[in-house]
Amino acid sequence: MDEAAAAIADPVRREILTMLHGARLTAGEIADRFDISRPAISRHLRVLRESGLVHDESAGRQRFYTLDVEPLREISAWIAEFDRRAPWEQHLDALETEVYRTRRERRAGPPDTRTTKENTA
Repeated sequence: MDEAAAAIADPVRREILTMLHGARLTAGEIADRFDISRPAISRHLRVLRESGLVHDESAGRQRFYTLDVEPLREISAWIAEFDRRAPWEQHLDALETEVYRTRRERRAGPPDTRTTKENTA
């Protein structure tokens, strides 16, 4: 997970991952979308490959890159741990909702208990 986290720290590599989401691209196709040198793109792709975020496959003279989201899932699961609310917080939210409902009912007053001709007819 540490290698993947370090790899996505760079904005160019994050953009490459975005490009590879749902696509299979060559290094040349990736490089064409940036204003940096092809060797620099190759270094970024090497970092992504070594971190397990992308896989490459040779087809003739071309090398195709694809995204592997599994390391991103690990990072996402780790981050989600910080976003989870404790179970007691959910109980407090339910209590707060009940308190507001009770206050609203009290302000509205008791329901009208008088019968009308329509109710008795």
